[in-house]
Amino acid sequence: MRERIRETVWGSLDQDEMQSRIAQGWRLVAVEWERAQADVETTASEPLAEVPFGLRVSSDCAHLEEDPGERATLIAMMELTIEDGPYSSIADELNRRGFRTREGHRWTPVSVFQMLPRLIETGPKIFNSEEWKKRRPTIRSAAT
Repeated sequence: MRERIRETVWGSLDQDEMQSRIAQGWRLVAVEWERAQADVETTASEPLAEVPFGLRVSSDCAHLEEDPGERATLIAMMELTIEDGPYSSIADELNRRGFRTREGHRWTPVSVFQMLPRLIETGPKIFNSEEWKKRRPTIRSAAT
């Protein structure tokens, strides 16, 4: 499995930082450029929707597809939620297992809580998956 992080560059791209990352085993896989548009009338437009956690834009940019790493995070989060632990315990366990937020940060109780609508939305698909059927017997439920 490959590890990826996304970073926003607020200043100029620093050569020393790039060399340090390369020395740590990282390789640059994408660069995105932007500039202010000249002579374009600014109009208030509807904000673009964020891609839901667990999905990513496909390589053809025509549809969304599952992101395997984020899907694994959702499944682990669902499992830990069913075990009825507090959000702090769920965040700690996700971090212990090496899961990170989309921004590459460690999970916090607040970030886990903010994922609840997404867990509700993806729950039926997760519960009907073969992976979940294999995991189900090993999950300790608060109801038992």
